[in-house]
Amino acid sequence: MPTPDPAEPRRMLDLAGRLALRGVGRAEPNPLVGCVLVRDGQIIGLGHHRRDGGPHAEAEALLDASRRGLSAAGATAYVTLEPCAVDGRQPSCAAALVSAGVARVVFARPDPHPRKGGGAAVLRASGIPCEQSDASPLARGVGAPFAKRLTTGLPWTIAKWAQTIDGRVATRTGESRWISGELARARVHRLRGRVDAIITGIGTVLADDPLLTARGTRARRLAMRVVADTDLDLPVASQLVRTARDITTVAACDSAVATAEVFEPRRRALQDAGVRVLGLPSAGGARGIDLRELLRTLVSAHGVCTVMVEAGPGILGAMLEQDLIDEAVVYIAPMVLGDDMAKAAAAGRVAPSLSNGRIFDLWRVRPLGGDVELTYRRRET
Repeated sequence: MPTPDPAEPRRMLDLAGRLALRGVGRAEPNPLVGCVLVRDGQIIGLGHHRRDGGPHAEAEALLDASRRGLSAAGATAYVTLEPCAVDGRQPSCAAALVSAGVARVVFARPDPHPRKGGGAAVLRASGIPCEQSDASPLARGVGAPFAKRLTTGLPWTIAKWAQTIDGRVATRTGESRWISGELARARVHRLRGRVDAIITGIGTVLADDPLLTARGTRARRLAMRVVADTDLDLPVASQLVRTARDITTVAACDSAVATAEVFEPRRRALQDAGVRVLGLPSAGGARGIDLRELLRTLVSAHGVCTVMVEAGPGILGAMLEQDLIDEAVVYIAPMVLGDDMAKAAAAGRVAPSLSNGRIFDLWRVRPLGGDVELTYRRRET
C-alpha cells in the first residue's frame, strides 16, 4: 500500500474547489460543490454539481468512477461541502457514500442548511470516519455564497471596478471609458452572465446610460438590473428603461417617493415602460435608500443569490460602510493619472485610521494583456 501523502488533502480539496466553480451561474440557488474520489493516491472519480435540480457532486463522482469501471469501495471522498444528510429533489449524498463503501470523507465546509445538514453525523454513525478540513481555502471559499445567503438572508455581493495604478476610476471630469482594455471588459461581461442581479446608481445611469447586459459571451443567467434611485430620476429614454420589457428592471426608490402623489407621473411613466418600482426605507441618518434592505428584498422577493455592483464611488462607499461587499473584482490598468481631483473607487466614508479600513484577502490574480484582474474576498470570521 502506498505511503499516505500529507499534501493529499490540500491538493484534492483544491481540485474539488476548481470542479465546483464549473457550476457558477447554473447551480444556484443550490451550493457550488465539487467532489474527488481517491484510492491509494489515485483519482478514481470526479464530480461537481452542474445545475440546480441535477445530481449532486458526490453522485456525479460515484457515477464517474463507475464509468471508468472502478469501485468507490475503500476510497476517500474529498468534498467542498459536507454531504447532505436527507433526501430532497436528489437522494442523500451521505447515504450514497455509505452505500458505495467509501472508507473516509473529508469536507471543507459544514452544510448550514437547517434540514439537509448533518451528513457527517450520518457517515460517522455508519462507521465511516468523516472530518472537516481547512487545508484548502479555495474549497472552503466556494461554499461561502451559499452559507452567506442561508445564514443572513443576504446575497453574495460582488463589487466590480476598473482603476488606474494610482487607484482612480475616472478623471476629475468623470471620463472613465475606457480605463481597462478589451480583455478586462470581456471578463466583466462574462461575470454579468453569471449573477442574478446587477446594481447600479442613478448617477452612473445619468453619466453613462449603461445597458448592463452580458454581451459577447454565453450568459448562464439573465441578470435583473436594479437602479438605486432615491427620487425616481431614471430617464424614460435611458437604455435600461427602453429594454425593461425584455429584461427585469427595478427602480429602487425611497418608500415615500413610491407612494407620494407628487411623484405619480414619474412612477406611472416608468411602470408603463415595464420598470418595477420598489419602495425602500431611507438610509439611517444619510441620504439614499437602505442598501442592506435592498439586498435583503432581492433575496426574499426575487430569489436572488448573487449580486454584482457596478456603481460609482458613493454607492460603493456606502456598501463598504455597511460591510455589505463580500467580493471585489478589481481591474488595474497600466496607467497613472496623478491627479488628486480624479475620482476614487469609493467615497463618503470617514476613516481616520487604518483600523477603519475593510480587510479583504487576495483570492485570485489573473493577467489580462496589459491589465490585471485581482479578486478579493472579505475575511471570514
